[in-house]
Amino acid sequence: MLSGITPFHFPGLNCFVKRDELIDPLLSGNKYRKLYTLLQTPPETYNTIISYGGTQSNAMLSIAALCQQKGWKFEYYCKPLPNKLKTQPLGNLKMALHLGIRLIATEDYKQTINQLQSHGKTLLIPQGGADPLAEQGITALADEIKQWQTHQGVQDLHVVTPSGTGTTAFYLAKHLSDCRVLTTALVGDNVYLQQQMQLLGTMPNNLKLLEPKHKYRFAKPYPEFLETYQSLKQAGIEFDLLYAPLMWQTLLNHKQEIQGTILYVHSGGLLGNASMLQRYT
Repeated sequence: MLSGITPFHFPGLNCFVKRDELIDPLLSGNKYRKLYTLLQTPPETYNTIISYGGTQSNAMLSIAALCQQKGWKFEYYCKPLPNKLKTQPLGNLKMALHLGIRLIATEDYKQTINQLQSHGKTLLIPQGGADPLAEQGITALADEIKQWQTHQGVQDLHVVTPSGTGTTAFYLAKHLSDCRVLTTALVGDNVYLQQQMQLLGTMPNNLKLLEPKHKYRFAKPYPEFLETYQSLKQAGIEFDLLYAPLMWQTLLNHKQEIQGTILYVHSGGLLGNASMLQRYT
C-alpha cells in the first residue's frame, strides 16, 4: 500500500485518515494520484508540459517537480503578478521557479488559456490536473482503500475528500461503487462542481455533495479556517489550509447523517501552508 491509514480523533468525530501527504514532499496527495500516469510515462514521450492557474497552486508545484524529474520544459500561464511577488517570490511559486518553471503572466488570461492545446510532444494539463489522465492514479488509490476496507472488515465506508474541480471525488466514487464518497464544493457552488464533474462522465450515484453551512470565497483567509487548521494540527495531523478546513467543518456539520466508518483522504499540499499562513499575520 502506497500510503498508510491511521486512526484520527478530531473533537466530535472519530475517523481514519489516508496519509497521502506522506508520499513525497513535492508530489503528494491528490496531485501525486492525478499525475501518476505521467510519472510512469517514458521521458521521450513529451518535451514540454503546459498548464495554467494560480501562482500558489499545489498542482503547479507538483507538475514542476514532475517535469524536473522527466527533463521536460514546463510553461505555466497565470494572471499578472503583484509587484511584490515578482520581486520576492514565496511559497509554491518560489519553489516552482527553483525547479525551472517558465512563468507566463498575461493580461488576456481567459483568452490565452482558451487557445492552449496539446500538440506533438507538448501536453496540456488543465488547471488542477482535471483530466482523464488522472483516472489511473485515482483508481490505484481506490484499490488501496478497498484492500484496507477488506482487511479491517469495514461494512459501511464513507470516503471523504475536498473538491476543487472534483476530479478525485469523481473517480473515487466511480471505482468505489460499494462505498459512499462525500465531498464539498470549495471553488464555486454545487452547480459549478457538478458541471466540472460531468466533463469527466456521468455522475456516480454513490457520490454525495455536502452543502457547507456558509458561503465562502475560495482562497480568502477566514479566521474560522485558521482555527480549524490549528485544531486539526493539535489533534495530531497537519492538513492543508486551503481546502481542508471547510471540508472538515462541513463534515462535522453533517456527521449525524453519516452511519458507518469515515475515511478522510489527505489531499497533501502542505508546502502551500507557508504562504497561506502569512496571509493570517
